[in-house]
Amino acid sequence: MTIDIHLFVKEKGGDPEAIRESEKKRYRNPEVVDEVIALYSAWVKESFKLDQINKSINAVQKDITAKKKAKEDASEFMEKKLALDEEKKEQINVVKESEVKMKIVASTVGNLLYKDVPVSDNEDNNTIIRKWGPQSQASETPDPIPNCLPHNEILMKLGAVSLQRGANVAGHRGYYLTGPGVRLNQALINYGMDFLEKRNFLLMQPPFFMNKDAMAKTAQLDEFDEALYKVSGDEVDKYLIATSEQPISAYHMDEWFEAPAKDLPLRYGGYSTCFRKEAGSSGKDVMGIFRVHQFEKVEQFCITEPDKSWEMFEEMVANSEAFYQSLGLPYRLIAIVSGALNLAAAKKYDLEAWFPSQSTYKELVSTSNCTDYQSRKLEVRCGLKKAGDTKKIYVHMLNGTLCATERALCCLVENYQTPEGIKIPEVLQPYLGGKDFIPFTK
Repeated sequence: MTIDIHLFVKEKGGDPEAIRESEKKRYRNPEVVDEVIALYSAWVKESFKLDQINKSINAVQKDITAKKKAKEDASEFMEKKLALDEEKKEQINVVKESEVKMKIVASTVGNLLYKDVPVSDNEDNNTIIRKWGPQSQASETPDPIPNCLPHNEILMKLGAVSLQRGANVAGHRGYYLTGPGVRLNQALINYGMDFLEKRNFLLMQPPFFMNKDAMAKTAQLDEFDEALYKVSGDEVDKYLIATSEQPISAYHMDEWFEAPAKDLPLRYGGYSTCFRKEAGSSGKDVMGIFRVHQFEKVEQFCITEPDKSWEMFEEMVANSEAFYQSLGLPYRLIAIVSGALNLAAAKKYDLEAWFPSQSTYKELVSTSNCTDYQSRKLEVRCGLKKAGDTKKIYVHMLNGTLCATERALCCLVENYQTPEGIKIPEVLQPYLGGKDFIPFTK
């Protein structure tokens, strides 16, 4: 279950019309809401039948006890109980099957959209929240760079990457980082981790693969085909992670924060290698290492009380902006339209940085508030249940890229290029032995 089932049921205080409106804004078929309601009614009906069977069993058991106490023949009632026990077993299976059907269909319904998400099915209509550029690039569009080279050519001239040999060994989008490419990539990783640690994030390097059952609780079904690599050879199938968000979201699986005011929020700074098929990106960003099957990423992942998640969303967005401002990279912050959001996200902001060789902004960061959509499936709850409470309370989960390092590296070398090589942003110099410049060698 990913949305509270009670939200579908008016009699339980729900608002099915709000779900229908949200699905319409996502440009999805709202009729699924009626299907879930029908399946819920069927599940309730079958559960009621099971309750009635249990009541009959209890009544017969009392008759058996009374007969035995009176030292009378109880065989007739014992036969009834045996028949009822069999009926109960069958009905338990019926109830489980009806619940599974309901949950499968309900899991196809997206999270309720936040009130200010721009409504469109065309990403050209993403809303620009703000733009930023260093003082020398503060104009509406950053100044062009004379004789500007694209990132793939710059990295080749630096001796920072070997693309053909990578493709020979690993296939399409395969690559080797070499020499300064390794150093620059590690500099971005280490700076990113230091950046988050100074902001009270607990650093975490998670497993790079997950059991199928655990992955199914945090990844969308379409990701299994379009994004995730399957690892076979063990008794249990495993999947390589596409982002550290996946294993970190499952870190507290089946846990309960009984004192959320004391225990939350939690801020995790995830670092991992990530693996993605990019099945839906054929022919897109094929040059260089901007879009590849294997890359490193430093991730923000936060867990909050339900009423604190939007405050945390703003904090995470501010962190990503501060990071790219410190690198001196021009960017714009955009709100993603409703029709382009994944099912889990109630709202998403992307930070798109400036690529001067193409005179365009390209995505480096995505920050999403998934509210309680993920935590319901993972059973991560919060707060003590009070008398009269009928609903479980779940934590809210948020995720946001800080730095996908290979992609950020592409942006960095384009913006810091000179005819002789690239300048190094001041904040990265301590991670490169104090170097402030890397010359072209090819």
